[in-house]
Amino acid sequence: MFTGIVEAMGVVAEAEEVGGKRRLLLEVGGLAAGMRAGDSVAVNGVCLTAVEVTGSRVAVEAVDETLARSNLGLLRQGARVNLERPMRADGRFDGHIVQGHVDGVGTVRSIETEGASIRLWVDAPPALLRYLAEKGSVAVDGVSLTVSGVDRAGFEVVLIPHTLEVTLFGSRRPGDAVNLEADVIAKYVERLLEEGR
Repeated sequence: MFTGIVEAMGVVAEAEEVGGKRRLLLEVGGLAAGMRAGDSVAVNGVCLTAVEVTGSRVAVEAVDETLARSNLGLLRQGARVNLERPMRADGRFDGHIVQGHVDGVGTVRSIETEGASIRLWVDAPPALLRYLAEKGSVAVDGVSLTVSGVDRAGFEVVLIPHTLEVTLFGSRRPGDAVNLEADVIAKYVERLLEEGR
């Protein structure tokens, strides 16, 4: 489980197709300390398994299911990525419950500066919109954010300067593809209501 609080940004050192899967070699800096093969790491909000750790580099692999539901297939050498290790059982819980199970890909609709903050609208798949509510939580590229508005095509979040500095949002542009994960509690509530019918 993750919290949506990005620990660091990494860089794709290599991206290649190997044996029916996409292998990404990531330069993760000090985040590699203590990591070993088999550990989980969220890359742009996608929970992946480290298959190799060498110095400050971590190799991960994504299969077709993961590529179909995320923006990982678009990553090329030199691309920056948001990184988070799983939450420790004795750690602080600062964001919201993020599983790293991306529900789909959205598209940045618009970015507007408002004082020191940014208002970002994201168009989302219709199947995902039903889980979003104003003041609810959503993970965008693995970042825990509060929804500030919802319309028929997408949702809005407001980004503070700190978030812009320590995540990919400082470089996002309209048209960019972003990974989206709805709040798992909303999905369970829907499922329970369906069972009660």
